[in-house]
Amino acid sequence: MSDLETRLAAILRGAPGLMGVLAVARDLALPDWLVFSGAIYQPVFNHLTGRPPDYGVKDYDLAYFDPDTSWEAEDAVIRRVAAAFEPPLRAMVEVRNQARVHLWFEDHFGEAYPPLAETAEALARFTSPAFAVGARLEANGDLAVVAPFGLGDLFAMRIRPNPLRPSPGLARTIAGAKTRWPEITVEA
Repeated sequence: MSDLETRLAAILRGAPGLMGVLAVARDLALPDWLVFSGAIYQPVFNHLTGRPPDYGVKDYDLAYFDPDTSWEAEDAVIRRVAAAFEPPLRAMVEVRNQARVHLWFEDHFGEAYPPLAETAEALARFTSPAFAVGARLEANGDLAVVAPFGLGDLFAMRIRPNPLRPSPGLARTIAGAKTRWPEITVEA
């Protein structure tokens, strides 16, 4: 584990809401699961700026990969996950089968989105490398970290376009992040 991964793991362990989500997700044993997006980068931004660990966290993105792309299969998982959480986390955990994202992404975001082969592949398509970080709590208590662009941008609080997938949605994401963490820097 690199120094930044060790540092990330310590920060994530200090975020009680996130650790609760990771523990329940581990126990649910969804196929190829990760928690990612704001649930991971926001506790880091909070730590770096002296804010409480859960400041700004609106939801927890719980992703998994099941080749069954039917809505019925995903809905069954969504219901199973919801039943595993007590309020307020029940309403905050958003579960999505990454094998299905290509079916709705273009209609929702206006961009083509080729099918994924695994959950971690989704991270390489996030709008910024700083956001492209996922974690999973392993059975032995270790935190597995997936970061296809590394952790440098995250710890520098630097938001720049994903070099593999420039996205018009980045401007909206930056605006929201800047209101909560004015300390972030933006590179075009």
